[in-house]
Amino acid sequence: MKKTLLLLFVTIQVTFAQDKIVRMGIVGMTHDHVRQILHNIKHDGVEIVGFAEPDKALAMKYLAQYKLPESLWYASLDEMIEKAKPEAVCDFRSIIEHLETVQKCAPKGVHVMVEKPLAINLDAAKKMEALAKKHNIQLLTNYETTWYASNHEAYKMIHEQNAIGDIRKVVIHDGHKGPKEIGVSKTFLDWLADPVKNGGGAIIDFGCYGADIMTWIMKGERPTSVTAITQTIKPETYPNVDDEATIIVTYPKAQGVFQASWNWPFDRKDVEFYGKSGYIIADKTLQMRVRKGERNAPAEEKVDIKPLASPMDDPFSYFAAVVRGKVKSEDDLGSLKVNMVAMEILDAAVKSAKAKKTIELK
Repeated sequence: MKKTLLLLFVTIQVTFAQDKIVRMGIVGMTHDHVRQILHNIKHDGVEIVGFAEPDKALAMKYLAQYKLPESLWYASLDEMIEKAKPEAVCDFRSIIEHLETVQKCAPKGVHVMVEKPLAINLDAAKKMEALAKKHNIQLLTNYETTWYASNHEAYKMIHEQNAIGDIRKVVIHDGHKGPKEIGVSKTFLDWLADPVKNGGGAIIDFGCYGADIMTWIMKGERPTSVTAITQTIKPETYPNVDDEATIIVTYPKAQGVFQASWNWPFDRKDVEFYGKSGYIIADKTLQMRVRKGERNAPAEEKVDIKPLASPMDDPFSYFAAVVRGKVKSEDDLGSLKVNMVAMEILDAAVKSAKAKKTIELK
């Protein structure tokens, strides 16, 4: 009887621990994507315990704008960790600062989710990976496209239903008119157009989406080569970085083409998956274009998609679920495993564009 009661008590304790809300901190406020959390700090499984931002004027402006208490502000990540005691943090700083966030959080057992891409280059990514593994923390990368139901439906059709046969080519489009043209904040633009702090221009900002989705759809397989071409079409606006990029990755029996642009007339984030016996065209909407079969197959059809269920529809709730062990993220779009390969692609793409040659991956 005593053993039964003890087992019941332990079970209740474990369940309570898994359901306990995750104390989450925000590192930096210079990335405009921080507005995702400022606009609504209430997410399932999450309690926002602080914003670490050295620019006090910027922090106070945002906290006032979104009617949040000034007591949430901390002058540094170190101070926030010490006083607010977050279990996890989301990084909204420049890409070059992602490494520092992990260096400070990992030894204290604080889990980290950074905005895309994972790191400034492959060397930094390897250091982050080593720290995450050594200290047994979760290290995720947040992409807007992770939360598109269409991408997940396409993955299911390709890998679970074999709806279009083996993948042959994936064409991924990501871009807009340009950060300045769409009106991003000065604090964001200052580092987004800086080759040191951002690692490049459109090739990094939008090329990373292609590297992530392609690696995921190829189930983590590394490409055999990476070729990239960049241009600066608007040097008067972006004198130090590219604003146009195309990346081509090859596999033994497939190819990926990532078109990243700060020059398109409209915002777009869509993917064309071409298989041996059909294709799927997906974007952020809840409808996909699909054609399956042989050469004389029926015409293209429109397929309706169900929205993603919680916590898969929200980055912060998802992060909390991963921290609590409710969701296994090893092979997801934001996983460290997928993003280490994505970083290898992105790193090679930057080198390819600079050297004007194809980079063979050993």
